[in-house]
Amino acid sequence: MAEHDTNATPLIELGDVAPAPPVAQAFMDLQRPDYAYMFGFLQADGHLARGTGRKGRLTVEINVRDIAVLHAFQRLTPYNSSITERVRATNFSEEHHSAIWTLCDQEARATLNGLGLPYGRKSRKITPPRVEFSRRDYLRGVIDADGSVGHTGQGLPFVSLTTASAAVGAYLCRYAKAVTGSARQIGRNARDGIYNVVYTKEAAVQLAGHLYYPGCLSLTRKQTAATALASWERPADMPVRSPGRRWKAWEDRALLAHDDAEAAAAELGRSKASCAVRLWRLKTGKVRRPEDGPAGT
Repeated sequence: MAEHDTNATPLIELGDVAPAPPVAQAFMDLQRPDYAYMFGFLQADGHLARGTGRKGRLTVEINVRDIAVLHAFQRLTPYNSSITERVRATNFSEEHHSAIWTLCDQEARATLNGLGLPYGRKSRKITPPRVEFSRRDYLRGVIDADGSVGHTGQGLPFVSLTTASAAVGAYLCRYAKAVTGSARQIGRNARDGIYNVVYTKEAAVQLAGHLYYPGCLSLTRKQTAATALASWERPADMPVRSPGRRWKAWEDRALLAHDDAEAAAAELGRSKASCAVRLWRLKTGKVRRPEDGPAGT
């Protein structure tokens, strides 16, 4: 996802404006895999801005290395749009080279807004579409924009999503459980209120293979990373961890009331170590306290 610095001054700006292709199929028919992917990407990494009167625009700014996906969006859009490039200083780089796709047509913006792309700040408000849509393609778009695919420092495969939207995070958890059998329950990070959903090992291999199928529209580098995960095999000396016993809200309340792992362990029928770790997570905000909502895992 590109870094945004509204105070930066463009050093280079190049542009090409493509004529609108003829309307062959309904724009943003989310049952089409390419449009479902595009909509997921726009929800995560696009910005829909209002202007005065009938004016306004949709913009997507990403690293120039991924410009091919913007050209794909331009080809899929039966309205005039432009792609520009610029180099600017950001908090992360003195010369960040980015590409920006801009779409101003009011009819196109109304279609996207009606499907669930809000105007203005949107990170917490976005939800999966309310209409029928191609689910794995939509989620691949979200992950391409706001997620990661690859290997950890220890060489373990992983697929992750970082999102401020509870609805999108929960939807990924439900969908991935159906695909991989691995259950996740999300909780906001106490520091910045962001959800981090991570799948590793076999679950990551299965999920990546399902989302990044041959010939799909995606970021080339993430397609390559997803393909590379398929060769991973669990080392013979790596034990398979059995599913853990999930913490319930009443157990969290009992643990907090005792404020002592050893005393709580006897009442809850859990190990002292398990209670100690859970108590630390509750106190440090790694998982939500029961009064803040359903307990995480």
